[in-house]
Amino acid sequence: MAGKKQFDVDMALDAAMLQFWRSGYADTSVDDLSRATGLNRSSIYSSLGDKDTLFLRCLERYTTRYGDLYDAALSRAAGQPLAAARAFFDVTLERIADPTLPDGCLVAQTVMATPALSAKVAARAREAIGFQHTRLRAALKAGRLDDGAADSHATHLAAVNQSLALMSRAGTTTDQLHTIVDVTLDALARTLAASD
Repeated sequence: MAGKKQFDVDMALDAAMLQFWRSGYADTSVDDLSRATGLNRSSIYSSLGDKDTLFLRCLERYTTRYGDLYDAALSRAAGQPLAAARAFFDVTLERIADPTLPDGCLVAQTVMATPALSAKVAARAREAIGFQHTRLRAALKAGRLDDGAADSHATHLAAVNQSLALMSRAGTTTDQLHTIVDVTLDALARTLAASD
């Protein structure tokens, strides 16, 4: 249509996602989103939705983007469970090391902000963090761990993965983050060796 400004929805969603990731849901205003996306308030509401709707779209975008990378990393778990677990952590470590991205994890920081969230957003954030456990558990079962060991290690690996994001925000060095992963994978290696 002549006279109507067009914009790239994907670019706007990426910009909004980075704003939410950088500042958190509660500390991101619609004015912040307007500055980040280059859209005025009415365009945000009419094209992207209210703040909750936009945040849910951004959270979905984030979980899909990194979920696909985690799934690819874990895809070789049946034949190489330890290598798959390392590749899983590499996804997080590479994201943390990327200077173009905010520190931390959008999902983890959203779960920590649950008291400030609507029930719908809080439920979706809890679902997203729970899916990481589900994904890891399935991979470890494919890697020949029994139900109990797969569940325990999935819980541990998911917790360590979230702590890496949190610790990166606190200034933990890259070497220290890699050491945390190495210690975690050493425990998994012992369990895998015992299960052979």
